[in-house]
Amino acid sequence: MDARTPELSSVSVPNAVPSGWRGDAGHVRSLPEVNATVAVPSGGLWWRRLLAFAGPGYLVSVGYMDPGNWATDLAGGSKFGYTLLSVILLSNLMAILLQALAARLGIATDRDLAQACRATYSRPVNLLLWLACEAAIIACDLAEVIGTAIALKLLFGIPLIGGALLAALDAFLLLLLMNRGFRFLEAFVIALLIVIAVCFVVQIAAAAPPVAAVLGGFIPSREIVTNPEMLYIAIGIIGATVMPHNLYLHSSIVQTRAYPRTEEGRRDAIKWATTDSTIALMLALFVNAAILVLAAATFHKSGHSDVAEIDQAFELLSPLLGLGIASTLFAVALLASGLNSTVTATLAGQIVMQGFLDLKLPDWLQRLVTRGIAIVPVIVVAALYGESGTAQLLVFSQVVLSMQLPFAVIPLVRFVSDKRKMGAFAISRPVAVAAWIVAGLIVILNVKLLIDTFFGS
Repeated sequence: MDARTPELSSVSVPNAVPSGWRGDAGHVRSLPEVNATVAVPSGGLWWRRLLAFAGPGYLVSVGYMDPGNWATDLAGGSKFGYTLLSVILLSNLMAILLQALAARLGIATDRDLAQACRATYSRPVNLLLWLACEAAIIACDLAEVIGTAIALKLLFGIPLIGGALLAALDAFLLLLLMNRGFRFLEAFVIALLIVIAVCFVVQIAAAAPPVAAVLGGFIPSREIVTNPEMLYIAIGIIGATVMPHNLYLHSSIVQTRAYPRTEEGRRDAIKWATTDSTIALMLALFVNAAILVLAAATFHKSGHSDVAEIDQAFELLSPLLGLGIASTLFAVALLASGLNSTVTATLAGQIVMQGFLDLKLPDWLQRLVTRGIAIVPVIVVAALYGESGTAQLLVFSQVVLSMQLPFAVIPLVRFVSDKRKMGAFAISRPVAVAAWIVAGLIVILNVKLLIDTFFGS
């Protein structure tokens, strides 16, 4: 059911904390066509309120289990066994914190992260931040579209380029779902997430990995930092898990709920939105860990330590597991993951373009432009590389995503720590310290990766 609160019936909204933002930046509601359209009960049982806020977290979690994760998790599991499970756990904890901060920013200020940047930084800085974010979305699309195309090839024999072109049609799927209401989009995404989870439950049951070895993999190892090859994949996992465009996406879509735009209403909304995203990201942790555990228990254990390409995994899964349907389940989960990821990435692209550039384009045209900017390089790369080297392309795209993270994480942490911008909703000093540690860790790992990549070590 959709509902719109009277105080948000206008496109323009007042600044939540006027003193903290540039007065000349202007301010309209993020995603105005769906802003405050999902009804929230004012009282009653707690689970009804949780259900009302459930949804945005699952859209965000999609980006944490997209085909780029598959490439990095497959490579890590087949080559290094269970060792990199600790990296998946660390990156998931980082994601939970950062997504909670993104939700807080959107609810407390009525601004998404892109709008907050435009209302803080100069135009040249905003253009640079926008270009960095577009580069991240292109890298994300590279993984998602190629992953979807591979799934279509494995299941239906469609050539890679044809599958990539079909994947580009997700912009029309997004338009159809959004026209039915934001809840329809959320229901579509959650249904595909259930498909992914069921597929992996069956495969993990068939693989029967040793519980002690799996639990041991969640304990950090010094080798992750000292081994350049392992570090490269580890940073790819972080880049695949903590996605920069997800921070922009989450800060916008939490505003689809029609909570009272009062201090008490916002505080309640932050609590439920954080609960929603935390639960959803635990599902993402399960899927990412399941991919790596499946690769470790199936490929690494049998001596196939060079399995990094998705089609290789597809061919070997059923014979090695002794389960005829295993490879099909793997491809079905990949297709569901690719469809989900391209839909949410398209929505994030619209939010980023609208927030940074303040474009006054029709919704359908803005989504097509956003998809066009991202999809053209994907088609070109797919045409040049074909079916060979897709694993390297997928892992590299996740490293590119990781390189863009500081450009989203640092402004986010800065904003939510600023009492002039957030007022009573500014984060506490301990949370700010934890957030800056996460941001610093991301920067340090990226610098080390660059040194190892270009100068060797």
